[in-house]
Amino acid sequence: MTYQIIQYFKFLLKSTNQHGVHSPFVYDLVTKCFYDRKQHAAYNRISDYRKKLLHNRELIKVTDLGAGSQVMSHQERKISSMAKNAGSTTKRAKLLFRLSAYFKPQNILELGTSLGIATQALSLGNPNANITTIEGCPNISAFSKAAFKDENLNNITAITGDFSSEIQKLHSNTYDLIFFDGNHQKDATLAYFEALLPTATNDSAFIFDDIYWSEGMTEAWEIIKKHPKVTVSIDTFFWGFVFFRKEQLKEDFVIRC
Repeated sequence: MTYQIIQYFKFLLKSTNQHGVHSPFVYDLVTKCFYDRKQHAAYNRISDYRKKLLHNRELIKVTDLGAGSQVMSHQERKISSMAKNAGSTTKRAKLLFRLSAYFKPQNILELGTSLGIATQALSLGNPNANITTIEGCPNISAFSKAAFKDENLNNITAITGDFSSEIQKLHSNTYDLIFFDGNHQKDATLAYFEALLPTATNDSAFIFDDIYWSEGMTEAWEIIKKHPKVTVSIDTFFWGFVFFRKEQLKEDFVIRC
């Protein structure tokens, strides 16, 4: 936690808003998506779903295949505690909704379904998208699959299994948006990035959750930013975005979001 606090103060010193952005692509993304203040109708569903989880006292047996939780260590956890400590916040879920609506990605991949807060937001943002989400814990995966059915989210394919093995079985050759949110370890994050890099197109967006989770995750983020195929990166502190637009000069942005 101390590491994250120090990094956040460093982020504040480096970060800017749209006025420090000279790339038309990034300027439009920041002003029309990041800073979109409209109250979208889907926000109610996003908030209601998270509230429902926060009031769910059901116990679930958890199998951690990644770095695990920095807050919860018990194998049996309440849904409400998981939603509070491990699930996407309402603010971030709304941003995922806007990103999905803005980019209109046809094929979306999420590594780390958890309770499905982020998955629901992506689905609502573009109901026409084909969303594949992978969760390592069988019990959490079963819970989320049932929740998607209850929420009438019919464009989601939920897979249960280890990310490394399940990535090899994916049928799509390209993904327009990938949300990396399941294993906050340096080596694993880099391995998933390299494995999925061939699925990126010129217009794809890769989003990495918790890039300041640990020193290792920050090191992974720095390596990913420097990859020769990455032309644009955006650091928002809680997420790191990379793009592969060949028409753009290589540039890194640090944006308050």
